[in-house]
Amino acid sequence: MARATSALLISAIGALALSGCATPIASRQGAYARPIGDAPVISNDTPYSKALICLASYARMYHVKAPRLAVGRIADYTGKAEDNGGRLITQGASLMAISALAKAGVPLVERYDTSVSELELKYANNKLIADAPPPAPGAGAPYRKILSGQIPGSDFYVVGGITELNYNIRSTGLDVAGGKQVATKGTGQITGSLYVMNVAVDLRLVETKTQEVVDVVSYQKQIIGRQVGLGLFKFFGSNVIDASAGEGALEPMQLAVRSLIERGMVEMVANLYGAPGPRSCMAEDPLGTTGPTGGYVPAYNNLDQNNGQTRSDPSRWDSARDPGLNPHTRY
Repeated sequence: MARATSALLISAIGALALSGCATPIASRQGAYARPIGDAPVISNDTPYSKALICLASYARMYHVKAPRLAVGRIADYTGKAEDNGGRLITQGASLMAISALAKAGVPLVERYDTSVSELELKYANNKLIADAPPPAPGAGAPYRKILSGQIPGSDFYVVGGITELNYNIRSTGLDVAGGKQVATKGTGQITGSLYVMNVAVDLRLVETKTQEVVDVVSYQKQIIGRQVGLGLFKFFGSNVIDASAGEGALEPMQLAVRSLIERGMVEMVANLYGAPGPRSCMAEDPLGTTGPTGGYVPAYNNLDQNNGQTRSDPSRWDSARDPGLNPHTRY
């Protein structure tokens, strides 16, 4: 029995060593090891993404003249931090709001990060930027002109914050152990736990010219987590087996924030578009510029090949999965 156990352990260690394929000698491609995992890039949508895309279709169908929006600071006001100093809640809520508004087909202007625009405006003001190549090497080129009113303004802007993160609203647990009175007969243990927490946001829509707050939403979402485990301890003569297995999962906290942001944007955009509600949704436009990944302004008339829906295709542009790039792909 002891020899069989030792052989099994040696085989397991050897298999783990071989599976890693890490060596001190680089391969012909210049890497020591090949990373595991080949999952494709997929759209990062929530249960409210389809509603946002629906609102974009509604605006196109009824020729709604959408106001121009900007997104300001949507900060984390929970004050919660990890033990190592990192923040528990995403600091990218403003970026999530921009993506959500793009899914809804809302015209956007950049106000969150204007560093590049401000720098180029400064260069243009000093006649240092040209939009065309110089006619000859070393020769000057016509510099970029600064025109009055060349930057479009926003009609409304979105600001707010993540205001709540409450741990362990409620939890339940189970811990059961059993076995014979004699230690050599072995013992077993089963554990399980379930807990609930929540996160909340407060958002507001402000009219840019008058600074009037025209829309306010406050939402919270509960997050669930669970953990189960199984253990076994037993003597086999002079040998001991101590085995355990477990499984745990926590609903993604940052995805919960994205869901909150998208729900808030759905309500605000539906009000701006005058949409009567979910019943106004119709079939998605297959050639639209909005989709689960966001929205864009087409540079060319090629919506039959590149549109909001093709951007969410997980196999598109993947060298191992897209038949257009890999003729050996099989589905």
